[in-house]
Amino acid sequence: MNMDNMEASARLLAIVQCSQDAIISKKLDGTITTWNSAAERIFGYTAQEAIGDNISIIIPEELLPEEKDIIKKIKRGEIIEHYETIRKRKDGRRISIALTISPIKDENGKTIGASKIARDITGEKESKRNEAMLAAIVDSSDDAIISKTLDGYITSWNFTAEKMFGYPANEAIGKHISIIIPPERIGEEAIIIDNIRNGKKLDHFETVRVAKNGRQINISLTVSPVKNSNGEIIGASKVARDISERAEIERQRQLYTKRLQELNNYKDDFMAMASHELKTPLTIVKSNLQILEHLLATDSNVKFIQLNLKQVDKLTDLVNNLLDISKIQIGKLEINKTVFDLDILMKEIIDNIHQALEGRRIYYKKRDDKLMVFADSSRIEQVIINVLTNAIKYSPGGPDVIVDAFDDDGKIIVSIKDGGIGIPQEDLQNIFTRFYRVRGMASTFSGSGIGLYISSEIVKQHGGEMWVESTIGKGSVFYFTIPAADEA
Repeated sequence: MNMDNMEASARLLAIVQCSQDAIISKKLDGTITTWNSAAERIFGYTAQEAIGDNISIIIPEELLPEEKDIIKKIKRGEIIEHYETIRKRKDGRRISIALTISPIKDENGKTIGASKIARDITGEKESKRNEAMLAAIVDSSDDAIISKTLDGYITSWNFTAEKMFGYPANEAIGKHISIIIPPERIGEEAIIIDNIRNGKKLDHFETVRVAKNGRQINISLTVSPVKNSNGEIIGASKVARDISERAEIERQRQLYTKRLQELNNYKDDFMAMASHELKTPLTIVKSNLQILEHLLATDSNVKFIQLNLKQVDKLTDLVNNLLDISKIQIGKLEINKTVFDLDILMKEIIDNIHQALEGRRIYYKKRDDKLMVFADSSRIEQVIINVLTNAIKYSPGGPDVIVDAFDDDGKIIVSIKDGGIGIPQEDLQNIFTRFYRVRGMASTFSGSGIGLYISSEIVKQHGGEMWVESTIGKGSVFYFTIPAADEA
């Protein structure tokens, strides 16, 4: 071999060894005769392990018949180009490859083997699969998915975008995104693009876009930057969701809420007016009945007048309560605070109620000599009477009602405990709601469902709070707090 041939062979060997593709030669019986560095990297076998072994070491068993077809074509002198198939590595992992196979001939032109160039296309295949899957997801999405350049020109337009905006993809792609933006909202686009240029994503931006037929569509827009392989922002991807139905539901809800508020105001106005107008005739009826009671003091029929007086008193209390509710609703409940001893007030209330009780007793725990508070005495009296009468009413024939009041670090805590029917746990959170009536056994007792609401609001007006603890069949304990006089 002369020097020129030696140099040519050396160059050829260097090229083969430096190639990024696996370059393998084999005999017609499949025996491997050469195995370059790329073949070692791609298939995991060293040249020492591969050379002399059969090419079947890298062919999956089910694909061995294709090797026979390849050899037939090589024997006929054919070249096989860009043949995509599967091969296996030493570690058993399968890879996708593109094969180019050429015959190797001796000096007489006889085919004695084959040269294979194998390129690993596993990554390309995976990338194509991912692209196809992504394209399928984008095209089947219920949201319009659009991409555009930083200049606003549309580069992709999925099927939902066609349905939503009425433009087929071939009409939209290449056009400016302003075709779907109402003229009065065109300024939004500049703000969106400015955010995208700065790498900022826009999430759930609610706006309006316009379809080809002029119909305006309420949409929720998410816009993300699109980057090239160098990380440079080259465009934007938009996901638009049609929220027209949701927007209409919200509009109807707001109209309903507004109408409900109007009706509530009408009701409060009517309740205030009716309560106010009822006070005068009730006062007259009560006065007349009291006169009759005095005139018929010795008559056996006076008891009927006394029964009517009790009903008038009940009606008067109801009217007063309704008036209080009206004042609470408009923030005009009168609270006239003074300093007084709650202990004295408590005793007076209990003494008065005792006179009407038959066989029942209210037991008052006395802890402190004085319980000075800064409050409206008549309103606090209203609260105590309401809770006490409820305790008696809802524990018929039960044990004594226990009242406690004490100073706890600047606030006076009052508790009223009964041994009555109790309140279901699911009703406790609503017990102080206006017109709320407890279910179960408690619903068999008469009541308007406004006393506890008024009591709670009075306590709130004093800067205190009111709550209840209860167990079915064992009774309830109502608590409320008001500031002590010194703290106030």
